[in-house]
Amino acid sequence: MRHLGIVPDKFSFPCVIRACGDIMEDLEVRKIHGLLFKLGLELDVFVGSALVITYLKFGLVGDAHEVFEALPVRDVVLWNAMVNGYAQIGRFEEALVVFRRMELNGVVPCRYTVTGVLSIFSVTEDFDSGRAVHGFVTKRGYESSVVVSNALIDMYGKCKCVGDALRVFEVMVERDIFSWNSIISVHEHCGDHYGTLRLFIKMLVKGVQPDLVTVTTVLPACTHLAALMHGREIHRYVVVNGLGKEESHNDFDYVLLNNALMDMYAKCGNMPDACMVFDNMREKDVASWNIMITGYAMHGYGAEALDVFSRMCQAQMVPNEISFVGLLSACSHAGMVKEGLGFVSEMESKYGVSPSIEHYTCVIDMLCRAGRLMEAYDLALRMPFKADPVGWRSLLAACRLHKDKDLAEIAASKVIELEPGHCGNYVLMSNVYGVVGQYEEVSEMRHTMKQQNVKKRPGCSWIELVNGVHVFITGDRTHPHTDAIYAGLNSLTSVLQEHGYAPFV
Repeated sequence: MRHLGIVPDKFSFPCVIRACGDIMEDLEVRKIHGLLFKLGLELDVFVGSALVITYLKFGLVGDAHEVFEALPVRDVVLWNAMVNGYAQIGRFEEALVVFRRMELNGVVPCRYTVTGVLSIFSVTEDFDSGRAVHGFVTKRGYESSVVVSNALIDMYGKCKCVGDALRVFEVMVERDIFSWNSIISVHEHCGDHYGTLRLFIKMLVKGVQPDLVTVTTVLPACTHLAALMHGREIHRYVVVNGLGKEESHNDFDYVLLNNALMDMYAKCGNMPDACMVFDNMREKDVASWNIMITGYAMHGYGAEALDVFSRMCQAQMVPNEISFVGLLSACSHAGMVKEGLGFVSEMESKYGVSPSIEHYTCVIDMLCRAGRLMEAYDLALRMPFKADPVGWRSLLAACRLHKDKDLAEIAASKVIELEPGHCGNYVLMSNVYGVVGQYEEVSEMRHTMKQQNVKKRPGCSWIELVNGVHVFITGDRTHPHTDAIYAGLNSLTSVLQEHGYAPFV
């Protein structure tokens, strides 16, 4: 254009400046900035906005600020450029200072200003400021904007206010895929896995097609609830819609999706399908290998876990701390004490991984499961870290199994000192006394629990049916079909009693 003698105008420069920002050419932007002075366009608000955004993208805060202050006219777009630019590079305080200056200068924030400020409160988890902005949004009538409502949902979710996020979502007249992904992510982020699945099913009923973000958010909920049926349905959707194809996404998304599928299958106890996903992956990261090692470990397949670790090393993939936690856990569950001790001794010298408290805890558990209680106790005392409650609790549980009351009392004193409010410590010690026939001590332990106001957590179970996952807690009567469930249970108990079953009271 310039070679042909055509002089660029104020509409040409913003496009070129942003293009330089996309390819990270900061030197070219400085050259263009110099040319603007020659052409007398350095004070144009549109060109200035492009410069501010690009300079902030490069982290050149001083240059951006200098351009901003020099402009005689600043419209809402320019103020937004400063607010959002600072927010995107993590300079939250500066962004809020500009936002306050904007109001003092009589410039009314628009929808894009609000979304930029809300993104700051999402990261900083500033609930009070976020709620204040929500009041402004309501007053200005911006709630009708899908983008603003999505930002509010995200802000409330990051502040762990699920109810507020859901209320914003429910009153939305129009929702896009980002709205659904936001509210689903909020529930999963706050640990409401059942709510995550419920919203996902509602999303499908409304005819909204899930994308990669939806799938990778919902799969962990299936994992935590062991909802294998739902996990398989999601996997089927992934295959049918081509989401799992490597050429459909960048390498990171492809690996992330398949890792989530593997983890779901492994945690649900379906190692053959986890192995199928793993074997079909052309690209694998360390997490992919770790998921398979840990999956085999938790289900007692020690030899298979060790084989995956061997293949991992052959593939020249460097194992990390998580790899060895899975490996030692596999040796523990499979009774492979010799192999486990060998891995611990070689961790640092051969693989460059320093043993941590988690690795020593695995070894203590491994020795306990093998009945080598004194070795486990000695290790808990001499390891370079202060033993955590998990290690002492493993020893306490093993003492119950092997009826070692004396060692159990030592382990119990240690674990109660570290975690006095954990009900499992008292229950395990009570069980030890019960096994050796010291029932007076059992009563005393229960009395101690009452004095310390330690309550045993109720048992929880769930079942996956076609219409969803149903969760049950001991003595729970909140299920919508409680009467029918208890009627069926009583009927079943009566039939069992006719055949000699005596219910435990």
